[in-house]
Amino acid sequence: MQREVSTVWNNCLKIIRQDVSEQSYKTWFEPIVPLKLESSTLTIQVPSQFFYEWLEENYVHLLRKAIDAEIGRHGLLEYSIIVDKGGEKKPPIGITVPAPKPAGPPPPKPAKTAPEPDIRSPFVLPDLDSNELTSYLNPVYTFDNYVEGDCNRLARSAGIAVAQKTGTTAFNPLMVYGGVGLGKTHLVQAVGNYIKTHNPNKFVLYVSTEKFTNQYIIAVRNNNVQNFSNFYLRVDVLILDDVQFLSGKEKTQETFFHIFNHLHQSGKQIIMTSDRPPRELVGLEDRLLSRFKWGLTADLQTPDLETRIAIILKKLQSDGIDIPYEVVEYLAHSIDTNVRELEGVIVSLMAHASLTRRDIDMDLARATLRHLVNDTERVVTIDTILDTVTTHFKVELAELKGKSRKKETVFPRQVAMFLAKEFTDLSLKSIGYHFGGRDHSTVIHAIQTISDLMETDKKIQADVSGLQRQLGGK
Repeated sequence: MQREVSTVWNNCLKIIRQDVSEQSYKTWFEPIVPLKLESSTLTIQVPSQFFYEWLEENYVHLLRKAIDAEIGRHGLLEYSIIVDKGGEKKPPIGITVPAPKPAGPPPPKPAKTAPEPDIRSPFVLPDLDSNELTSYLNPVYTFDNYVEGDCNRLARSAGIAVAQKTGTTAFNPLMVYGGVGLGKTHLVQAVGNYIKTHNPNKFVLYVSTEKFTNQYIIAVRNNNVQNFSNFYLRVDVLILDDVQFLSGKEKTQETFFHIFNHLHQSGKQIIMTSDRPPRELVGLEDRLLSRFKWGLTADLQTPDLETRIAIILKKLQSDGIDIPYEVVEYLAHSIDTNVRELEGVIVSLMAHASLTRRDIDMDLARATLRHLVNDTERVVTIDTILDTVTTHFKVELAELKGKSRKKETVFPRQVAMFLAKEFTDLSLKSIGYHFGGRDHSTVIHAIQTISDLMETDKKIQADVSGLQRQLGGK
């Protein structure tokens, strides 16, 4: 049977290969594994939910063409999506998206009845006696796909300690803080998912502060505050995201204060996230802030270059995608703000490649990045600066990035480095990378040289000022 399904799928691939580029074929079809062929239904395994959605959105007609040719018009395609890659001691876990059933007569319309309350609504609390209390955790967020680096090592280590010894460590509460898109939600949900997997009897609850507040408001309106409190007092692990949004909400803070006290005294684990450290949280009661400091406060910082590269590679691996390493390095050097933006660029790059049927290369990466940056109003990129400087000084980009020490090349190179420092958020090391891999000391020297010349040479000052205005500066 396995030989038969492999033969059918290989024949399908021959048909598919005729209509897609080589890079698209390697990216979207080589990672697929044929699993079984039963009753004209072919089941294929794909490495991720994203992968499945992309095939359905972009290649469903091509897959239909191949299935028709190999199995017939009655042939069906079923997906097995890997949601957990497993490890040495456990096999991968997948979910199956069944093939669509043939259309039949429409079912009779049910009689109209009063709608039942949706216990999964974000503003309705589940029955305390329910056996299916929802944790609201995203199973995608795990420690396995959370890349460790100097920027997050303390927070990740504390998270693992809390996950393994819930409620018994000194890290209670655990407060994780950091800027937007640095992985706070991923980390705290990874803790929750680990606890839920290894201690299924514990009730783990993830809730945003906004949802918590809205639930409280509805409870007050319905004279149901006691039930609201009773529900949260039953939680074994409470994960409260974006606690800074409690600011100014005095009654909600008071209720949370009592819930916090009870959980902490009962040995239950409390985990919180914030966009700033407790000492900078304004609009919160002092007694609440003092409790936030009882445990461990760990920060997440902007990832360094090596961590950004590792994040990109991890993201590509999880989606079953392979792109040239030079593109990975270029993206890591060009996006150094936060993880969310980095992952967004990767998704957009793959989308552009698939929709335009182009191979993923440096040209496509530059075009994609320039498009995204314009969309987010960060108008000036390193590529914009290089284009502007090479046009103004009439030098080739290869010369600017090359080893030439000629004055007519060195000066424009130094100007470009100066502008890169002024107009982008790139580190000195990343700026040097875009100029042929030069080190940060060369960049520092270039910036200082242009700064000094602008103070003593009016022509150079006018030249550089003109470029600054051209790039959108004052």
